Amino acid sequence: MIFENGKEIPLWNGEPVLSHGNQEGIDIPTITPYFPPVWNALGKAIVIYPGGAYSHLAEHEGRGYAEYFAARGFHCFVVKYRLGADKKYFHPVELADAARGVRLVRSAAKELGIRPDCIGVMGSSAGGHLAATVSNMHGQALKSPDEGEAANVSSRPDFAVLCYPVISADPAIANKGSFRNLLGLAEFDEAKSRALSQELLVSEQTPPTFLWHTMQDAGVLCENSLVYAEALRKAGVGFELHIYEKGPHGQGLFRGHPWAEECVRWLNCF
Repeated sequence: MIFENGKEIPLWNGEPVLSHGNQEGIDIPTITPYFPPVWNALGKAIVIYPGGAYSHLAEHEGRGYAEYFAARGFHCFVVKYRLGADKKYFHPVELADAARGVRLVRSAAKELGIRPDCIGVMGSSAGGHLAATVSNMHGQALKSPDEGEAANVSSRPDFAVLCYPVISADPAIANKGSFRNLLGLAEFDEAKSRALSQELLVSEQTPPTFLWHTMQDAGVLCENSLVYAEALRKAGVGFELHIYEKGPHGQGLFRGHPWAEECVRWLNCF
């Protein structure tokens, strides 16, 4: 597959797994690369999943992040994954699209000048849940027979960046709407959602993770990041956690917090 800077291309070769049609923007997930300046390329890649409660995709959490991190030396790839709000694309479709993004980038790593052992994921809100899902459940992701050799490439990210992520199905802290949209439920169901409660799925194989959140976030409570960090600690997985006092949900690259600069510093350790 040929990548061109800023050019959106289909994520899958041929028909995507579990497809319901071929309508652009709905049935055909895409991936868009954002390349760093040649003189500043670090050989590291970030696969980015925008947030949007699994009902829509927020551009500032996709292209906005990609442009910022590409300017700082990272190859970035924004995945527009399929959603339940469109043609009833529910789990495991989102996981399949997300994992395919990692495999695709890793399979092209040599030609793009990327280290195959330094390909991570980034997501915000529900996109953060998807990034955590790829971190913990990549081995369960569906593949397509049209992938060729890329199907044999690992889907496991080497690191994860989770921005105010949806994590837990605990009713006390869950963003219930995201779980409803992901599973195609009319009402939140704790028992069904628990299988995708990411703090329960962390293991020693979970990649090192950078998390940030705000205490004032009323959309996704900061306890989501706290319980995930605690699970990482218990599993012996490296992490960095930043909880800022002020700020609403969904702020992306909001300049009032230095999370992006701190994240770049953290990523430069790999």
